[in-house]
Amino acid sequence: MKVRIKDIAKAVGVSPATVSLVLNNRPGISEETREKILKKIEELGYNSGRTTSKAVRGLTKNIRFIVYKKHGKVVGETPFFSALIEGIEQEARDEGFNLLISYINEQSGDRQEIIQIIKETPVDGILLLATEMYSHDLLIFNNLTLPIVVLDSYLEDKNMDFVVIANAEAIYSATVYLIQKGHREIGYLDSSVWIKNFEERKEGYEKAILQSGLVFKKEFILSLEPTLDGAYKDMKEILGNGTELPTAFVAANDIIAFGAMKALKEAGIKIPDDISIIGLDDMPFCEICDPPITTLRVYKERMGKIAVKRLIERIMNNVEERVKIEVRTELIERKSVKDNMLY
Repeated sequence: MKVRIKDIAKAVGVSPATVSLVLNNRPGISEETREKILKKIEELGYNSGRTTSKAVRGLTKNIRFIVYKKHGKVVGETPFFSALIEGIEQEARDEGFNLLISYINEQSGDRQEIIQIIKETPVDGILLLATEMYSHDLLIFNNLTLPIVVLDSYLEDKNMDFVVIANAEAIYSATVYLIQKGHREIGYLDSSVWIKNFEERKEGYEKAILQSGLVFKKEFILSLEPTLDGAYKDMKEILGNGTELPTAFVAANDIIAFGAMKALKEAGIKIPDDISIIGLDDMPFCEICDPPITTLRVYKERMGKIAVKRLIERIMNNVEERVKIEVRTELIERKSVKDNMLY
């Protein structure tokens, strides 16, 4: 005869809801009651089809969040990553898990040391911020027999889940938006530092240009360092060379857009009258700069929460299937795009 939750509840003298809390490893009940329920689950041979009492007992309730820095030019103390981490911390806390944060800085050569610390500290799963990682950087994590969810870069590893921005779709839609505004010469402000996200965004830009029947001009793809100061200096140098410019740019992110816009304005180029610009991220400065930047809003906290939910699902339910979850963006219209259809 199949044992049901209400059978366990009746045997222990608690409500079915209390039994469910234990089975899902949720907080809100005393350790004494939890132990009684776990003992009765074992006695009666209950199987939920999800997690077992052994799994619940063996949990450390710790999640390791690893921030991987290859060069630190993209991953840093920016509003993007602050919001992402806030979402991760909140969801972990709500689910009753502790978050242990580790930083791997490739340039300081501490990668193997951090991996050893990770192996020696009991955790139930790993969240990996992979924005600056290459595919081969994942190899050192394949020996860890833990559920791993990778954030902010799709590096196609069959052993891991991925939660990423819908990069190509985002920049494709931004480029189409500029075309609909009457722009026929549209460029892409790329990063001079290789980042998988930026490559996917460039693919979205190229697809939109080609599908629309516009002439694709490689010279309209400009490479700028992905920092405020770096993008500004690189754009200033490009302008000094007399490079032909389009009527609009889609930028790989808001930081590149802002740095480029500063250089353009200094050169006497009016935004958006002479050149329009769209960014991606929707960082706080987009609202207050002059002009306010039209951008694609990334739901950063949501990404963090989704990643934690997926990791806990794998921890609790022994899920075999691996997934790629894409979080879509939203176009936020401000004042950095000129509508050429009105002229």
